[in-house]
Amino acid sequence: MRVVSGLLRHVVAKDIAIESTSFAHRVTTMHSNLERFLHSKNIMLHLPLAQALLIDGRLAHDNVGSRTIATDKTGQEPVPMGCLPQDRAIRATGARTTKAPEPETQHGKSHRIDRGLTNLASTGQIRQAIRLRALSAANRFRVIRTFDVAAICFPERPYKAALTAAQRAMRSMVKDNLLIRYRTDRQQHVYGLTQKGAQWLDDQGVDASSSVRRVSDMTNPEHLLWANFIVTCCEVRGLSALTETELMKSLNRATGKDKPVTQGLLNVSISKGNGSQKRVLRPDAIAYEKPAKSDSKPTVTWFEIDRSKRGADREACLTALFRAVGRQLQDGNVLGTVVVLTKSERILKRAMSLAQELVNDPCELKFTVQGTRVLKEISTGVFEVWTEIIKKFGSDRTALEPALIGHVIIQMLPLWLPKVRIDNRRQYSTAGWFSEDYLPYQRPAGKSPWPVPTSPLL
Repeated sequence: MRVVSGLLRHVVAKDIAIESTSFAHRVTTMHSNLERFLHSKNIMLHLPLAQALLIDGRLAHDNVGSRTIATDKTGQEPVPMGCLPQDRAIRATGARTTKAPEPETQHGKSHRIDRGLTNLASTGQIRQAIRLRALSAANRFRVIRTFDVAAICFPERPYKAALTAAQRAMRSMVKDNLLIRYRTDRQQHVYGLTQKGAQWLDDQGVDASSSVRRVSDMTNPEHLLWANFIVTCCEVRGLSALTETELMKSLNRATGKDKPVTQGLLNVSISKGNGSQKRVLRPDAIAYEKPAKSDSKPTVTWFEIDRSKRGADREACLTALFRAVGRQLQDGNVLGTVVVLTKSERILKRAMSLAQELVNDPCELKFTVQGTRVLKEISTGVFEVWTEIIKKFGSDRTALEPALIGHVIIQMLPLWLPKVRIDNRRQYSTAGWFSEDYLPYQRPAGKSPWPVPTSPLL
């Protein structure tokens, strides 16, 4: 090493006046010759001289001119400042140094790590918000899945990221005995609210009760779970939504003891045999959307969850529901959209065939009875509902004109989403999450697209 240091000092003293580029080139050449010499003498070069000097050619040249010496903490031989590797150098006081360049992105700006919600709130606050929303949903719906918690707490994230965060949250709450896990007859994991979880909600100001007894008796709550999920999707999109149970409670809230209980939201007549029969219909889930005109009442979106094939009577009720678009319901609002969500393609095709039986040209309405509804298919599973309305011309003239009054939408439930596994054991699509225009239903042409969801935890 003394030989190396002497040769280095000789080179540095001789070439101080040489410019940076020429200096670096000559040092590289000298280093190559030196390596060949040392290799022939079986001497190992512990310090990569050229690499150290070429970290910054200008830095090496300037530091050589100042001849400042630094000592390595490991006790190795002293070397000129600028010849030490960047991670081992101890810069001496008074030595002129140059700051290493910061890493740049492809746009030329320094890279900043996005820490997500932790930039806006502490991890403890986020954890508290997740538990409050998840346990409140378990208290409201009485039974939930991890899949539901992903939509309730993390709708703004990509699906796999949302599912991962939901799994972590559910494991934590089960470990703390706030939720208890059950397996249904279809080998599906569901969760119920424990007494400790209800007490935790009471401490947060939420009136709650345990749902363990009810969940333990459930064998296949698939229909209930999907109806609850659709309500959650509507609320994620900014709509006010109710389950069937919540709707019936709201309809009969002001009903006195002597008054009859309201059984449904819509009265229809269906043909049966040679006569007709009346039926009272109520939705599996319902949402209220803002009307186009500010002075109008909210329009109702009616959801039907078809997980099994309908019989003749239920098919007649579905056809009557399609014809009821535009009518006023029991709560005073107008039915604007009917959404049928099916479990299988067979059920989907049957529901579409019922709608296609009502398809006709809106111009043909002038040859029908006033108030008749016809459907116009604009895309696969999306139908417009047309009828004739009275339009005034001047003060004393009126006429009937075709008008679009609503939509009928038929599509599949996103059955593939709960089957996705983070470890890729099962290759299922993640299409249909909130980043796409699919949940709670596909928006028809002419309506604004669904708003992009934001984090509900803030």
